[in-house]
Amino acid sequence: MSNVPPRSVMLQEELYAAVDLGSNSFHMVVVKVTAGSVQIIGKVKQKVRLAAGLDADMVLDEDSMQRGWNCLATFAERLQDIPASNIRVVGTATLRIAANADVFLRKAEQILNHKIHVISGEEEARQIYLGVAYTSANQGNSLVIDIGGASTEIIVGNDMTPLRLVSLEMGCVTFMERYFPDGQLSVDNFERAHRAAVEHLLPIKDDFLAFDWQNCLGASGTPQAVLEILVAQGISDAIRLNYLNILKQQCIDCGHIDALSIEGLEESRRPIFPSGLVILIALFEQLQIKDMNISGGALREGLIYGMLDNLKDNDRRQLTLTDAMRRFHIDIDHAKRVNEIAQTLCRQMCAQANVCNFDTDAVLAAAALLHETGLHIEYKKYHLHGAYILTHLPLPGYTKLQQEGIRDLVQNHRQEIDVALFDRYHEEVKAQMIGLVRILRIACMLCIRRQDNHVPEVTLSINDTDWTLTFPDGWLKAHPLIDAELANETWLQHKAGWKLHCQ
Repeated sequence: MSNVPPRSVMLQEELYAAVDLGSNSFHMVVVKVTAGSVQIIGKVKQKVRLAAGLDADMVLDEDSMQRGWNCLATFAERLQDIPASNIRVVGTATLRIAANADVFLRKAEQILNHKIHVISGEEEARQIYLGVAYTSANQGNSLVIDIGGASTEIIVGNDMTPLRLVSLEMGCVTFMERYFPDGQLSVDNFERAHRAAVEHLLPIKDDFLAFDWQNCLGASGTPQAVLEILVAQGISDAIRLNYLNILKQQCIDCGHIDALSIEGLEESRRPIFPSGLVILIALFEQLQIKDMNISGGALREGLIYGMLDNLKDNDRRQLTLTDAMRRFHIDIDHAKRVNEIAQTLCRQMCAQANVCNFDTDAVLAAAALLHETGLHIEYKKYHLHGAYILTHLPLPGYTKLQQEGIRDLVQNHRQEIDVALFDRYHEEVKAQMIGLVRILRIACMLCIRRQDNHVPEVTLSINDTDWTLTFPDGWLKAHPLIDAELANETWLQHKAGWKLHCQ
């Protein structure tokens, strides 16, 4: 008799699930772990708005609890297929403060047939940081912010270690109920909400300002909604305070939540967008945030990775790139060859031009290693196929803005240069993106023969947009194919408004 377990059991043992009973939404994520990588195979989200059911005595009303129970009934069916040891269910801010939380939890646990852990604000912040750190790797200290329905978590950490964390009792649902009565979006209501947010932040702001953090990441919720608005309006950029103030004025101009209409704002987010927005504005002002990128994960991902101890110390970006190269049949030796040349040129560029401020080497490396993603579809337009794939392919370890940068570099690494792609970026990022795409194009050209012994040592000299490539004596003459390709590239870069000389 065979000792091999049935296929259904093998698959079951690979599945994990995390359920987050939030103050605004209930979330469930289901993943499959294969060969050390985590693949999301299911996500469910329902707007329960549990915090809206709290009265002045912090008692949940029957309607809000029933909405929650109805939602959990749909989750329960999916959880039946997953081992109990691989499931983590947590409650957050509303269930921490509700006087009758035990009533809700007792029935909720019966529905799920699983224990629900109501975690503290600090534990929630720690789990959020873990989810952000795993899915959005960054160098140096990072500031992480998550605006929930009834609480806001703020964390400073380095790599996988949180250094300072706090959970504040202010959230988009509770602030909407408290400071925007009857949905009125007036200047006075925004000012009252803003003052309240500042009062929550004053006692802790100096602690966070004392940290020398290099990156700010927003975890889902309001920051994600703002990013979606920017994308819908053709802006490829991090979130900045001036964007937030423009959105606030648009809310005020609408006058009432029922009339709120902003291009890119999802209908499901509309009822609580103004309150989340004013909290985000206060955070930017008090913590002196210049820009904020969006992380690839938050609490649910933190819960998942918390169950996978063996993955915590892995290089998230390397896992992502290795998986993608294997999945799309990329020639790994050639990809590494292109990346090596690109990184050499990039170091020369950064030494001469002040344009390297966007995790430069990581974005360039990902684009170089993934530039042939679309080649398995067909050759002629493989750069466009690759860009399409990268538009929809999750890249754990990279922020949303970095993913957009990688995609646009891949799209522009050959043939005609679509300069308009870079006009969507903020000026600080645009200059870097232009530099990186020029480097990637040159690196691909120098590796055209796909053999290490035909790649020359090149010196790059930069004078604004005027670049000069200097080759060893006689090398270009001895390699007429690459010489001809570089001549064509010189013309294409000229059409884009840049100068390239090869000597």
